[in-house]
Amino acid sequence: MAETSAPQDHLTGRSRLRDRRDERPVAVTGATGYVGGRLVPRLLERGYRVRCFARSPRKLEDRSWASNERVEFVQCDLESDDVAAHLRGCRAAYYLVHSMMAVDGDFARRDRVLATRFAEAALEARLDRMIYLGGLGETGDDLSDHLRSRRDVEAALSSTDVPLTTLRAAIIIGSGSVSFAILRYLVEHLPVMITPRWVLTECQPIAIRDVLHYLVESLECEETVGRTLDIGGPEVLRYRDLLRTMAKARGLKKRLMIPVPLLTPRLSSYWIQLVTPIGNRIARPLAEGLRNRVVARNDDAARLMPKRLLTVRESIDAAIERIDTQSVETSWSDAGRIEGDPDWAGGTVFEDTTTVRIDAPAKSVYRAVCRVGGGHGWYALDWLWHVRGMLDVLVGGPGLRRGRRDPENVTYGEALDFWRVVGIERDRRLDLRAEMKVPGDAELHFVIDEHTGGRSCSLTQRALFRPKGLLGLAYWYAVLPLHGFVFSGMTAGIRRAAEADKKQMIEDDGLASPATPERSPAGSAEAPSKDTTASR
Repeated sequence: MAETSAPQDHLTGRSRLRDRRDERPVAVTGATGYVGGRLVPRLLERGYRVRCFARSPRKLEDRSWASNERVEFVQCDLESDDVAAHLRGCRAAYYLVHSMMAVDGDFARRDRVLATRFAEAALEARLDRMIYLGGLGETGDDLSDHLRSRRDVEAALSSTDVPLTTLRAAIIIGSGSVSFAILRYLVEHLPVMITPRWVLTECQPIAIRDVLHYLVESLECEETVGRTLDIGGPEVLRYRDLLRTMAKARGLKKRLMIPVPLLTPRLSSYWIQLVTPIGNRIARPLAEGLRNRVVARNDDAARLMPKRLLTVRESIDAAIERIDTQSVETSWSDAGRIEGDPDWAGGTVFEDTTTVRIDAPAKSVYRAVCRVGGGHGWYALDWLWHVRGMLDVLVGGPGLRRGRRDPENVTYGEALDFWRVVGIERDRRLDLRAEMKVPGDAELHFVIDEHTGGRSCSLTQRALFRPKGLLGLAYWYAVLPLHGFVFSGMTAGIRRAAEADKKQMIEDDGLASPATPERSPAGSAEAPSKDTTASR
């Protein structure tokens, strides 16, 4: 009897790999990242079972699709020896991992090692295939370290008998993407730009929704197996024109750009770090890659997986709309590594504690706490926070421009300016760890204790700092005088916001005015109390 052929797509005639009866899951590495976090729900919409790989699966708990019965989470570091065990039983795997750790070129070696180990694990787990999102770029010896690393990852992933599909993309435009953040900040902050020669380099940007289309379709299109496909939008233009298109979309006047040959990629990366929210570890390899022409060499992907692709202006407009409507799915900063808890045992640990009583339920207080950072600010002395952010950028830290993905809600692992959410318990606490450049380990905790009856509560804000060496001690005592203004002002602002939220809820519910708020023995609302200690 003749072998049954794969089903044919009625529009293009291409054969399809999708078998509705195959319930084996699809593995997605980098599920907490920018692309992976958007790919998972699209696969679920197609009816696939998805196995998400993450170092910190808790970062996925608050995603809208996390409760889907067809998704599962595994805690797995690709450097560990149990990758094959976690891949076992999967039909295919998406490899969406890229470290971007530009430390003496170490990111390239690390990415190559991870990819090699993953390919071996995929072979051991007997996967049908792998799909990798790489980068466009002309072949040759002039490739930047960043793009050459992408090629090395391709070679490592294809080093076994497991078929690999590689999609090569240039600039990805979408709300929350690194490229979009750089473009936006450059045009918004610099009406006149002294630019390097790379502004004349040609590129072929592509919208994130079109990238996701190709990623999903390549899983179902048989002709993509074992292929390397270039993907790009419908337009080829120079970076200079891309910046001008962004300015038009933002309603800004035409930006004047003056190319200067003396500006090297290294200097460009410092400039990107200074003006945008992108730190030097990411800016450096990206800036070096801007010298390479990144244009698709053929239209094979568009022919095999047809779709009307968004133009550059349409891509930018779609991203801006997402930001304006507060519906950004993922952000480039989501993928930050959450290190293990600092070893607070032993040594000097300084603590600055502020407690305030609030005439509002824990729910309102928690809402107010979760608004810190981003466009909302820090409730008090925002100018001082901005100065600290600028100083942080100058020494290679993330600064405040990283902002936050959503102005109201926070999730585990999310970046809030130069902090990272490392603990969250709804209506009870929020824990932040500093990612700013600081000579020590710093954390900021907000703890809510609801009083009997639930009509009021106490908010305790604890700043912990473990100094590293004499410089750390000097830092603590230098900033300590400011804590009385910054932290007390913050808790006072949170109290005002929470009580206003409670009042609004009462008005919305049409209830009568609440009873007189609880008072301290002195007859007035209890003022914040301070406790600054050093423990051993």
